[in-house]
Amino acid sequence: MEAVARSSERAGAAMRSRAEVDATLQTAKLNPAELLPAVHCLSFGPQAGGAECCLLQLEPGLCAELEAGRSLIIRGEKDERAVLCSKDKTYDMKIADTSNMLLFVPGCKTPEELKADQASCNIIHSQIAGFSKNYWELRRCRPKLKKLRKLLMEDPYEGPDSRKDQASTFSKYTTEDLLNLIQASEEEILHQLQVIDACKIEGYWRILDFDYEMKLLNHVTQLIDSESWPLSKVPLCACLEELGSLEPREMIEHILLSYGRKYVDDGEVFFEMHEDKICRAIAQMLLQNAVKFNLSEFEEVWQQSVPEGMTTRLDQLQGLALVDKSSRPETIFLLKVEDLPEENQERFNSLFGIREKWTEVDITPYIQDLCAEKQTVGALLTKYARSSMLNGVKVYNSRRPIS
Repeated sequence: MEAVARSSERAGAAMRSRAEVDATLQTAKLNPAELLPAVHCLSFGPQAGGAECCLLQLEPGLCAELEAGRSLIIRGEKDERAVLCSKDKTYDMKIADTSNMLLFVPGCKTPEELKADQASCNIIHSQIAGFSKNYWELRRCRPKLKKLRKLLMEDPYEGPDSRKDQASTFSKYTTEDLLNLIQASEEEILHQLQVIDACKIEGYWRILDFDYEMKLLNHVTQLIDSESWPLSKVPLCACLEELGSLEPREMIEHILLSYGRKYVDDGEVFFEMHEDKICRAIAQMLLQNAVKFNLSEFEEVWQQSVPEGMTTRLDQLQGLALVDKSSRPETIFLLKVEDLPEENQERFNSLFGIREKWTEVDITPYIQDLCAEKQTVGALLTKYARSSMLNGVKVYNSRRPIS
């Protein structure tokens, strides 16, 4: 333990001697033998104050980021709660009050440093540069990415010949624009742009209009069928040659990237098409103009609509559509997870407004993206829902009244 003699002396006042320090220790009934020999004598400097000083508590990983010369960025607009972002993570910021006064002392040595430096002066005179009664506490949080899709959907790309695109007055966004507007780290934003199948057109990030996207996908699947290519080996060059006269080549490649896995075989680029994603997109096309669809009729039409060789399954529609097994006949309707609120309580309110009681299997696709690091769907349900048994099946309903 280090002996600290506190002084309210201003700069320029007489500095304490060893005799004065020993007298203070005696008055305080402290045994010098139980303390480190070095003594910090503190005084307030002429500029000491707390108004412009902020403390930020960092975990070791974030300290390492700063020590490596990388930046930590605070993001948020005036109507948003600020978050702090590293290169790949996002943190909530919250002010934590402390009952102890926190002093800023430049060059102050810790007990460990004093032990390692036996040659240190016996009495160290230091000036307090500032103080604070609170600090910013960080907590890892989910990136706030819903706004990303919202911004890009203001002006979806309808193709090179679209008059709407040429006359549009909506803003378009570069990577730098999105970094300034979205409360997430750069890596999280770039990953989400891939998830939502955004592409860069003339330097701006765009989402394809769904009808235009389906038009491109239809061109590709019809070509695959006419050429009898296996779905696991669709050649890029042949697709660009055959379809390049119908649509821009970069759009053809983008749709292949969105609905397939790119690989190289013997120097040539191929795509393995994702059956589940193609079936899912066609289901969305069928459901988007219907309030509800008879389930058995939908399954029949859906299977007939997908490319030959593909098999449709209801589990391909998780987070996209919901089956109502209580209606007679059973029905299915469009319910996209990306259209639901981003905040936890609002999400559950919305879901319980749509359906009073949910099984865990049905609700999981609509809440699993809310799970924090190391949090389970079960833990979320325990916090925001109440369980009961219905005909031998566990179901969940809201903990609070839904208006």
